[in-house]
Amino acid sequence: MDNIYKLKVNDNPPITLTEKDTKDLDIVVKGPDTFHILKKNKSYHVNFLSCDFEKKHYKVEVNHRIYDVNIDNSLDVLIEQIGIDIHATSNIMELLAPMPGLILDIVVSAGQQVKENEPLIILEAMKMENAVLSPRDGIIKDIVVNQGDAVDKNQLLIVFEE
Repeated sequence: MDNIYKLKVNDNPPITLTEKDTKDLDIVVKGPDTFHILKKNKSYHVNFLSCDFEKKHYKVEVNHRIYDVNIDNSLDVLIEQIGIDIHATSNIMELLAPMPGLILDIVVSAGQQVKENEPLIILEAMKMENAVLSPRDGIIKDIVVNQGDAVDKNQLLIVFEE
C-alpha cells in the first residue's frame, strides 16, 4: 500500500499526496531546518520555522512566503475515513483511574479551571508515584475520591463540567 499524506495549508482545502507524488522531487538538505527542492524545473527554498510533531503542525517558509501546514499520515487518514476522531477530547466528561492504586494527593479542587495535561491526582501504583493528567481543558465539577482512597482500574475519579 502506498503511503498517503493529507496536507492542509493555511485555510485551503486539504491536498492528498502519495509516495509516488514525492518521488519526482529533488531535495537537497541545506541545514537542520532548511531545504532546497526542485520539482519540474521549479526551485523552492524551504525553511521550517516551527514544528509541533505531536500536533503535526508546521510553520513553513517557502520562497519568502509563510504557510501554516498540518500533515496527516496514512494512519490519520484511515482513522478519519472510519469516522474516529482521536483529537475529540473536549467531550470527555469523566476521568477514570488508569490503573489500580492509592490516591496520594489531589492537586485540584471542584470548580477549578484546568488545562489539558495538567496534573490532577497523584496515584501510587506498584510503589511508583504517577501523575494522572487532565485529558482536556475544562472545569472540575466533582472529585469523587479522597486522599488515601484505594482505587481500581477504570474507577471514576473526577467529573468535568460540560
